[in-house]
Amino acid sequence: MTLSSIDEIDLKILNCLLHNATLSHREIGETVHLTGQAVGSRIRKMQDHGIIEGYTLLWNPEKIGLSVHAFVTVFLKSAPAHQTFLEFVQQREDITEMHRVSGEGCYWLRVRTKTQMELGNLLDELLAYGNYKLSLSIGQIK
Repeated sequence: MTLSSIDEIDLKILNCLLHNATLSHREIGETVHLTGQAVGSRIRKMQDHGIIEGYTLLWNPEKIGLSVHAFVTVFLKSAPAHQTFLEFVQQREDITEMHRVSGEGCYWLRVRTKTQMELGNLLDELLAYGNYKLSLSIGQIK
């Protein structure tokens, strides 16, 4: 499936899923004027070809006590530290997102913890790999 083989109906199906990934194939079919089975077939094709890579969930971490939201730029102290740092991050549930970045720093982390003390403990552990710059979220806009 290439960009040229994506038609207007596929784009409408994709748009429906982007707005609400919990819609049933039948519900999407009502919008795009296809049967639920035909919608399912088109969705599977888009998944097989990597157009749809997965599904996600929007949630409110504060409702379960994760009220500290921080962004951490990590500056690794040496090239060999990368592999052990990656292993460290994979084991941490409080690090919810990680990006390798250009410019300032080596990695960008999104961190959610229950308390500032938990965040402080994580930051102390990061010092084994290098230095960091911390920014705390004071409110999400979008």
